[in-house]
Amino acid sequence: MSLLLNILWLIFGGFFVSMGYIAGGIALCFTIIGIPWGMQCFKLAIFALFPFGQDTRMADRPATQDLVNVILNIIWLIFGGIWVMLNHIFWGIVLCITIIGIPFGIQHFKMVKLSIWPFGREIYGLKNGERLF
Repeated sequence: MSLLLNILWLIFGGFFVSMGYIAGGIALCFTIIGIPWGMQCFKLAIFALFPFGQDTRMADRPATQDLVNVILNIIWLIFGGIWVMLNHIFWGIVLCITIIGIPFGIQHFKMVKLSIWPFGREIYGLKNGERLF
């Protein structure tokens, strides 16, 4: 079922969402200082490509790395994370208005978690629970 929903997701907009994140990641990686944020855009692009059968969770990290992640997430939030989050919330609401769009709206709501606080989050598969990215 995840395969079928991922194919439909790609056809009806998931590909363009992913390409937007890839374009943003490439643009950020052109600057030396933007590389960490560009890598998070690539993480979002992978998650946006095939969201069915995946989820995100906070990674178990040492406390020193948590502080760095919080600082990087605050910078992410100020310079674009809010707009990315609002975009996913908007499309999630629009898609949930129709019965057919509810599964796709739920995927946008799942992407909100990753789009607002990407540093320190990891993507994992739901079936086997292994870390994907």
